[in-house]
Amino acid sequence: MVTRDQRPGTHPPRTTDERERGDEIGRHLNSLSELREAVNACKRCLLYRDATQGVPGEGPDKAELMLVGEQPGDSEDLEGHPFVGPAGAILDRALRDAGIERKEVFVSNAVKHFKFEPRGKRRLHSKPNASEIEACRWWLGEELKFVQPRLVIALGGTAARSLLGHPVTVSSLRGLPTPFTEGAHVWVTIHPSYLLRIPEQAQQRAEYSKFVRDLEGATAWLNRKAK
Repeated sequence: MVTRDQRPGTHPPRTTDERERGDEIGRHLNSLSELREAVNACKRCLLYRDATQGVPGEGPDKAELMLVGEQPGDSEDLEGHPFVGPAGAILDRALRDAGIERKEVFVSNAVKHFKFEPRGKRRLHSKPNASEIEACRWWLGEELKFVQPRLVIALGGTAARSLLGHPVTVSSLRGLPTPFTEGAHVWVTIHPSYLLRIPEQAQQRAEYSKFVRDLEGATAWLNRKAK
């Protein structure tokens, strides 16, 4: 995987409402280095009230490949970095098995604050709703603007909905390059947290292998397009 210095812009077209929501924080971003402070100042939805901090995407300033998940989990909320918890460990292993260096890809989430329900001392993941996904879509557009990926892997249905702007099923688009913008495509697969919820080990291994094949297919498609 090779990072690139210049590429046509790949951010989703912004509606008037999205531009106005961007203006609410007082400015648009001039670089990715401004992202963390700006995300922490975001109050477009109410998730900021209970989260420890916002969790922006991380990776090279320019990258051929970008991965987008659903939202930070408990570990990510506490540490302030994407995919550092149990799902992140699975993602790291799958990337290695697919021959992808994580340091060469940009990793982010559709929603930047952790949504959860308290259960005693535990904080259990709660799926973001449509308004929360839409409110946070502006941030994803800013990341896409700077990173300028040629392929964006949507990890799960929430990520695919945020990127494409409408609800989709993973099974309908899985493993297929879906046109996104003039310079980029979207490649849909499962979220690695799905594998954590499979109790039967044989099925878990089979689904993990399928996940790795999805990642391999994405990089193979990128390599073909680069020729």
